[in-house]
Amino acid sequence: MGILLRVLVAAGLAADAVVHWKFAPDMAYVEGGALGGDEVFRAQAVLAAAVAVLVLAVARRWSYALAFLVAASAAGAVVLYYYVDAGAIWPLPDMHEPVWYAEKTVSLAGEAVAALAALAAFLTARRTPTAEPRSESPARP
Repeated sequence: MGILLRVLVAAGLAADAVVHWKFAPDMAYVEGGALGGDEVFRAQAVLAAAVAVLVLAVARRWSYALAFLVAASAAGAVVLYYYVDAGAIWPLPDMHEPVWYAEKTVSLAGEAVAALAALAAFLTARRTPTAEPRSESPARP
């Protein structure tokens, strides 16, 4: 089951990365904040792709936790900015977009699958064994 969860996390993050990279140029017009919308989208794409590769290479609880944070925060952002016009939240620009389209569905589905699979993998992954404390041996003369 571990490899299936790894592939689901990586595939979901890859879908997120592709959609964000594709739409980054369209977000250049977004105003407010210290960063441009295109920079935010490119950063999300690179981060999602890097974490996808990381999860495939290193199947550890910390890598699943990182994947969960990346995927869940992206899913939360897309839902938040669809329903709420929060304005610019420094350093983020005003990303409110009350329009839904197929690519946004692909991105959200990928983020949701990645977040849920990462959470499941985190909860089922073996904890790394801790070092056993040394027993006191009798003192030598």
